[in-house]
Amino acid sequence: MDSQPDQPLDLQLDPQLDLQGAFHVYDTTLRDGAQQEGLNLSVADKLSIARQLDTLGVGYIEGGWPGANPKDTEFFRRAQGELDLTHAKLAAFGATRRAGVRAADDPLVAALRESGAGVVTLVAKSHERHVELALRTTLAENLAMIRDTVEHLRAEGQEVFLDAEHFFDGYRLNRDYALEVLRTAYEAGAAVVALCDTNGGMLPTWVGDVVNDVVETAGVRVGIHCHNDTGCAVANTLAAVDAGATHVQGTVNGYGERTGNADLLAVVANLEVKLGRQVLPTGRLGDATRIAHAVAEVTNVPPASRQPYVGTSAFAHKAGLHASAIKVDPDLYQHMDPAGVGNDMRLLVSDMAGRASIELKGRELGYDLSGDRELVTRVTARVKELEARGFTFEAADASFELLLAEEVEGTRPSYFDVESWRVITETRPGDEAVSEATVKLRAEGVRYVVTGEGNGPVNALDQALREAIGQAFPEVAKFELIDYKVRILDQGHGTDAITRVLIETTDGQSSWVTVGVGHNVIEASWGALVDGLTFGLRQQQAG
Repeated sequence: MDSQPDQPLDLQLDPQLDLQGAFHVYDTTLRDGAQQEGLNLSVADKLSIARQLDTLGVGYIEGGWPGANPKDTEFFRRAQGELDLTHAKLAAFGATRRAGVRAADDPLVAALRESGAGVVTLVAKSHERHVELALRTTLAENLAMIRDTVEHLRAEGQEVFLDAEHFFDGYRLNRDYALEVLRTAYEAGAAVVALCDTNGGMLPTWVGDVVNDVVETAGVRVGIHCHNDTGCAVANTLAAVDAGATHVQGTVNGYGERTGNADLLAVVANLEVKLGRQVLPTGRLGDATRIAHAVAEVTNVPPASRQPYVGTSAFAHKAGLHASAIKVDPDLYQHMDPAGVGNDMRLLVSDMAGRASIELKGRELGYDLSGDRELVTRVTARVKELEARGFTFEAADASFELLLAEEVEGTRPSYFDVESWRVITETRPGDEAVSEATVKLRAEGVRYVVTGEGNGPVNALDQALREAIGQAFPEVAKFELIDYKVRILDQGHGTDAITRVLIETTDGQSSWVTVGVGHNVIEASWGALVDGLTFGLRQQQAG
């Protein structure tokens, strides 16, 4: 076998290059990412995420550990008939054979062999104390376990990668043995040896130095697997690539136990956008934002708004100074065009907003305010005054659009006139509390008096308001409240504090956020509910 290490490739030179054979992008969301606290994936969830990853264009998808738990075994069984991957190869994860047992006779190795996966990633100890204390075997036997297992699976026709667990810590303790683990696996037929920062304690310069040493002295193809305990997982991965690694591992959205794994989306975006290395098929990076949010929906982990590249706030601008510059040239305050990763620039309206912010936000919403200086000044002043009272518009675009329409058109959009509303909550010993709301309003010239019940006062108000308006505007039946946030603004006043409520509503096609402020949570919620239904009706009629 050729013992010379693969050299880093300039993938930008040939867009038609076989990416799987040149630079590996290896996703472990379904295995290592699934170890995140509170994240629990069903087999159907894993199949759904795998399809998204294939759309992104990763080279390898690590599906789990067949034989170690029934769910992963079932995933690989179903994957053979239900996963039609167009780009990625499915990888099964597992351990080397046990001490004193031939690889051909080890049932966990058999599960890897029979998984149907064309690729097997073996985890092996590269830290001498882990060999002696965790495996309770000798350093020589650990090498034999690695050699035997790799050779056995290669003889069965499977491609083999090796994850050298705790490699960096093991390298510091006993460099010679850690390197011997890598050589043993590579000489036995492993295509890649991935250096794992299992405890996540490394820093970029340290990683670069170690990887450089491995590339120069071990004669192996190097991969990198980083955890984020120092907050450096992405930087450590890039440092490894700079030092010669040609295989990167990570998870979508940085999922993983403790503080997570390297965020694979940030890794590939940095490689392509910043370093000019095309590691995904042409054009696939433009799906990154959509896929990040699609996977978040499946995992039921709320997307991180400040996530680099794909977060909703990644290209959001709030300060008036920024907006003034962006009005001239968006690149002045953005490190890239957000469209490159499928994201959008957003302008946030807040008490920090200047005239340029309002003007640009108006343009984003379809209003050309550039020729009306007085109008822009009036809207800016009103936003600042309302935010001083507790409102926020940076997260409530729908409420801001209603405010802007009122200033531009001279009247606030309205489809109903509320006469009054009230809500009563009743509870009896041993029973759950029941809330009842009554709403009186006029819509389309008809007066409606409706009573609604709910599991709380806000839910009861929502039910009554929808039922009343729905008699005049049946389209509100499609509206659904999908998020509800409460913030106490002046906590020093205790129960007499000002309350702010943000409500997100959807019509099944899009969603919008409205804000309400009041001396109690019910009053604040009412304002946000009214704005939410008003905006939704405005959208329906405009469409």
